Amino acid sequence: MSTATAELRTTVTKRRAHPLSHREAPFGFAMIGLSVLFVAVFTAIPIVASLALSFFSWDVISAPEFVGLKNYQRLFADGPVLKSFGVTLGMSLAIVVLQLTIGLGLAVLVNQRKLVWVRTLFRTAFYLPLLASTAAVSIFMGYLFDYKFGVVNYYLGLIGISNVPWLTSGFGAATTIVLITVWQQAGFTFVLFVAALMSVPTDVLESAQIDGAGGWRTLFRIKIPLISPTILFAAVVALINAMQLFDQPFIMTKGGPGSSTTTVTISMYQKGFQNLQFGYGSAIAIVLLAAILVITGLQFLAARKLVFYQ
Repeated sequence: MSTATAELRTTVTKRRAHPLSHREAPFGFAMIGLSVLFVAVFTAIPIVASLALSFFSWDVISAPEFVGLKNYQRLFADGPVLKSFGVTLGMSLAIVVLQLTIGLGLAVLVNQRKLVWVRTLFRTAFYLPLLASTAAVSIFMGYLFDYKFGVVNYYLGLIGISNVPWLTSGFGAATTIVLITVWQQAGFTFVLFVAALMSVPTDVLESAQIDGAGGWRTLFRIKIPLISPTILFAAVVALINAMQLFDQPFIMTKGGPGSSTTTVTISMYQKGFQNLQFGYGSAIAIVLLAAILVITGLQFLAARKLVFYQ
């Protein structure tokens, strides 16, 4: 009787689950379809279109003319564009290092047991700048760091420091843009690291404490290795975003002074939309994509020895 009862229950369960699965399947396929459609429309199709357009010379007015690899040959002989790659790489490395360092430092500070009651408050406060419009933040910061009328130089003048050329010198403009970008983006890495540190097993930390490990030794020998996959993820995302830096330098300095803050995306915009050289602009975009893929690949290669997976 017990076997027959079990079989009857299994049959009833299957009959009940069968219609339910049929009702849920269309919804699941619809969600998958929307995701695929989003990636196709906003990522895959534009990349393929840019790749195809990079082999043509097109100014929108006349018909596209096939030029083969001439756009790429021109790019690797174009000094200003090549310099923009160097500017982008330098600013990106600075942004990634500062973003990870500040985010991890704040996360370690907030994760202390004494600050548990303010953890939510700090997470909200540090994440808020990321929700603000990058364009709005750039316009606001442009006024804030203005050489003559900026609030920053005004208060520096009150303590006897002369006006600092934040946005009117090459080094100053690049440094200011890096700091503003880090200020706005650090909240993302901060939230990631707080969550990662909270997931570190307490028994491991207690064992280290019993063995006499101090705070710094626990941090560098236990916590950082255990959250290294999160650090890798944050570094990859931060570098991809930094390599596509556009809003801050374009709004605040227009790529100047000179070409000190002209990033690759600004060069691409100038060639494509200002000079109507869409084929050449597309070639710059494809080379930038290739550079991002190569650098990301190198990050994952380095992660084989540096990242610890539990």
